Amino acid sequence: MRKFAHFVVKFRKMILVIAVALLIPSVIGAASTKINYDILTYLPSDLDSMQGEQYLENDFDLASSAMITVENMPTAQLMDMKEKISQVDGVSDAFWISDVMDVTIPSDMLPSELHDFMFNTDNGATMLIVRFNEPGSSDLTMNAFKKIKTICSNEAYIGGLSVILQDTKSIVDQEMPYYILIAVAACIAVLWMGMKSNAVPFIFMIGLIFPIIYNFGTNIIFGQISYITEALATVLQLGVTMDYSIFLLHRYEEERRVSSTDEEAMERAIVNTGVSISASSLTTVAGFLALCTMRLTLGTDIGLVMAKGVILGVLSTVTILPALLLCMRKWVAHREHKTIIPRLRKASFFVTDHPKTVIGIFLAVIIVFGLAYPKVQQYYTLGDSLPQDMTGIVGNQKLKEDFNMNSSYFVIVNDNLKKEDVANMSKEMEDTEGVTSVLSLEKFVGAGIPEDMLPDIASDTFYANGHEMILVNSQLKAGTDEIGEQINTLNSIVKKYDSQGYITGEAPMTKDLVEIANVDFNNVNWISILAVFVIIAISFKSLSIPVLLVASIESAIVINMAIPYFTGTVLPFIASIVIGTIQLGATVDYAILMTTRFEEELANGHTKKEAAQIAAEYSSQSILASGLTFFGATVGVSLVSKMALLQSICLLIARGALISMAVIIFVLPCLLMLFEPLIRKTTRHWAEPKGMNKK
Repeated sequence: MRKFAHFVVKFRKMILVIAVALLIPSVIGAASTKINYDILTYLPSDLDSMQGEQYLENDFDLASSAMITVENMPTAQLMDMKEKISQVDGVSDAFWISDVMDVTIPSDMLPSELHDFMFNTDNGATMLIVRFNEPGSSDLTMNAFKKIKTICSNEAYIGGLSVILQDTKSIVDQEMPYYILIAVAACIAVLWMGMKSNAVPFIFMIGLIFPIIYNFGTNIIFGQISYITEALATVLQLGVTMDYSIFLLHRYEEERRVSSTDEEAMERAIVNTGVSISASSLTTVAGFLALCTMRLTLGTDIGLVMAKGVILGVLSTVTILPALLLCMRKWVAHREHKTIIPRLRKASFFVTDHPKTVIGIFLAVIIVFGLAYPKVQQYYTLGDSLPQDMTGIVGNQKLKEDFNMNSSYFVIVNDNLKKEDVANMSKEMEDTEGVTSVLSLEKFVGAGIPEDMLPDIASDTFYANGHEMILVNSQLKAGTDEIGEQINTLNSIVKKYDSQGYITGEAPMTKDLVEIANVDFNNVNWISILAVFVIIAISFKSLSIPVLLVASIESAIVINMAIPYFTGTVLPFIASIVIGTIQLGATVDYAILMTTRFEEELANGHTKKEAAQIAAEYSSQSILASGLTFFGATVGVSLVSKMALLQSICLLIARGALISMAVIIFVLPCLLMLFEPLIRKTTRHWAEPKGMNKK
């Protein structure tokens, strides 16, 4: 490590030149990385709903679709709009009643099923079905939606999952610059309060630009990342890896007092800090990598990107940041001020004077919040996280109002099924509670018309490559328990007639998402706890210390996740899965810092009460600076984002940083005092004099 540190200090200018040069391919890589806005595509491919989706895309050329509700529009104008939509690049076709029969036929003379599906005579509404060549999250389909919006008049409302994805992209693209600007401004403000130099916060931010851009650039190896990962990566990387910069600077200032030159001091700082932050970052990396165990591969997406970001942050801290600090040392030295973030001296004496009272209050809080935690409600549909005036949300509401259509399913069966079986299956599905209509080609045109006389668009819509597609509409909302039961009933009906039949669409895929998310939540939590436990156990050579530290952070997580129950807030499902691992991995460092200082003071000959007080006092300033930075980097997103999903996740992260910070500063010293005899018995070489203190 010493040779490495010497190399960094000696060739610091060359390192900065290389670092700047690497930004060029990183920017190109970031621009070339596709952003996926469809959470449902992260479901396991072996699910029936996903296999059915593949049939829709490959056989029926129905990679994605939208339904346009048209109210009180003359037929000629509607036909003109339909033709223009059909010509949009990325659109496969726009389907209306004119594709299967003469539009001069009065609508009330149509078969009842067809009439009820396509028309609402109460307000003169009808429906167009638009099919796209590529999935809803593709650039081609996104651009097609932009053009369709300009074609549609005020009497036309676009609904469906695909348009919601386009709405999501619009919001994220619009808000991303604000996320970054607010996070950077908040971090600079907190660092200014905690650092002596006015220049240091800006140097830190310059230093962190490199690993952040490198992280986004290297995402090209994954081909694509989710919009959630894109939105969170910068603010999380700022909040999580800022600690390492603070540790390096503090160590550098300390080494300057005992070194003959700044270069020598920086070499020592790199050696000492490199070892400590490498070990510290392992817990954070382990927390993020635990997300990779999820069956929902969105966890892998977030986990790999953030773990990579932490590693790049560590590497930049011991290479680029030392080079920046040395090259700008004169600027740093001449711009000093008094720090505002204090050491909590009075609070440290209070908690160590009343440890039983503090622990008693803490246990009471945990019991109350622990009972509330399982009762927090969640939602699973993307539309619930968007502003309700967005195009797709308004369009879906029109589908519900005009056609009693809240959800649509696609049933895929073998086309060699007897017509009688198809009719019976459709009848049973129609009789299922909550189903509003079941539509097949036979119902569109009637049983008396030979298939070879049907228009190509009609037959191709319902028949392809040995399969028949049947459309089922439901008045129930995707992501609810009621629709889950309905899908189970429909699935059993389909399997009775065709064991290889599939039900797919947004609602069945969302149902699978609900079931998988519940399993993933438990698995990820336990795996992240185990991973962090093992790392702490190895670091301290202890069995009891990891129990205390992990229990402290997990208690903070329970408090954080239970607060929405008392505020009546419904959380997005992904928040419950990722918050635990992020809060544990990112804030357990506070507990490690406090415990290390406690052991050090015991080794210096202090009593356990004195050691706890000193540890709490002298660690509090670093923990406050780190926690407030993490808070500042994330709280801004929760304040400005219009997307409830990102808003909720960032608010939970920001609040979790404060709660973890409070638990470690006020509760952990009391726990260390109380359990010190047990720690001594279960920890190798606990509090033995080290270095200069060793006898």
